[in-house]
Amino acid sequence: MGKVLMKGNEAIGEAAIRAGCLNYFAYPITPQSEVAEYLSRRLPEAGGVFLQGESEVAVSYMIFGAAACGERVFTTSSSPGISLMSEGISYITAAQCPAVFVNIMRGGPGLGGILPSQADYMQSVKGGGHGDYKLLVMAPASVQEAVEMMMGAFALAEKYRNPVMILGDGLIGQMMEPVEFPDSLKAEPTNKDDWATNGMATRNRKRRNLVKTLYLDPEELNSHNLMLKAKYEQMEREEVRYEAYNVDGDYRVLIVSYGTMSRVCRTAIDNLKEQGFEVGMIRPQTVFPFPKTAIYAAVDRQSCRAVLCVEMSMGQMVEDVERSVSGRRPVHWYGKCGGEVPTPEEVMEEVRKIVK
Repeated sequence: MGKVLMKGNEAIGEAAIRAGCLNYFAYPITPQSEVAEYLSRRLPEAGGVFLQGESEVAVSYMIFGAAACGERVFTTSSSPGISLMSEGISYITAAQCPAVFVNIMRGGPGLGGILPSQADYMQSVKGGGHGDYKLLVMAPASVQEAVEMMMGAFALAEKYRNPVMILGDGLIGQMMEPVEFPDSLKAEPTNKDDWATNGMATRNRKRRNLVKTLYLDPEELNSHNLMLKAKYEQMEREEVRYEAYNVDGDYRVLIVSYGTMSRVCRTAIDNLKEQGFEVGMIRPQTVFPFPKTAIYAAVDRQSCRAVLCVEMSMGQMVEDVERSVSGRRPVHWYGKCGGEVPTPEEVMEEVRKIVK
C-alpha cells in the first residue's frame, strides 16, 4: 500500500491495526473522537474488538484487564480524559502490563477548550497518577511520525512491560497529511506466556502467573519500586530520540521545541537564516526519556549564547530544559496556551529580543 491522505486521528487508529492491535476501548472526547468513530467501523472488518466504556475511568480498567491477559490493547483520549484514567495508568504500570495510551491534547486547566495545546507535558512525563512510576512518552510532529510512533509503541510497551504514551496536540489529530504504514514496524508479541494471565496456557503450567499491584510488606514494595526504577533508567539509556536541526555550524540561540510547535519553529529558523540570524533546534521525539545529553552538547558550542524553549503551554518543558543546560546558558520561554498557535513571526521576534 502506497501513501494515502488521512486525518491524523484516523491514521493513528489504522496504524494500531497495522501493528497488530485489535483491541480498542475508549470514551469520546474532542479533539480525538474521530479515532473511535473510525475504529468502530474499521476494527470489526479486521476481526478486532471496539468497546465504548461508560467513562474514562472504566476504560482504563478495561485496558488493565486486557493487558493483564497479554492482549495488545490501546486507547485514545484528550486531556481531562487522561486525568480520569491516571489512577488506572498507575495500576497498569505497577502491574507491569504493556499498553498504549494516546493523548491528543486540548487546552486547560479544567474543561478548558478544544483547540490545540501542549499543556499536559508535566502530567505525561512526571507521572500523572499516584506513586513512583514513569511512562515512555513519544511526541510526534507530523501525522506520518504519529503513525510510525504508534506502530512502534506496542513493541516498546512489550519490551519494557510498561505503558507507552503518544503525546500529540489537537493539530496532530485534526490535520490531513499523506501517510504510509511501514510493514517493518509490525512486530509479533513476545514472552507474554511468562507473565500474562491468559487462561488455558496458564493452567498447563506448574506455576500460575499472577498480575498484582498490592505489596503490603514494605521491603517487598521497596524492592518492586527499585526494579521499576531500573527499568526507567534502561529507557533513558536505550530509547532517547530527538531531531537536531541547523546545529552543524555556529548559532547564537538554541530552540528546544516538540510536536507541531517545532514545525513552526523550523519555519522561523529558516526565515531567520535568510536574514543572517543563525539559530539551531533540538526537537525531542521522546519527552520521557528526555534528550538531556543532546541539549547539553548543543549549548556547549561556543557561539551559543542562550536557549529558547517554545511550547504551547505556560512553560512546562522549561524545567527539563534547564536541567539539561545545567546553568551554562540562560533559558528563555515563549508560548501560548489558549488554543492559539504561535506564529513563525512571533518566534522570530523572541529570538531577536534574545540576540539584542
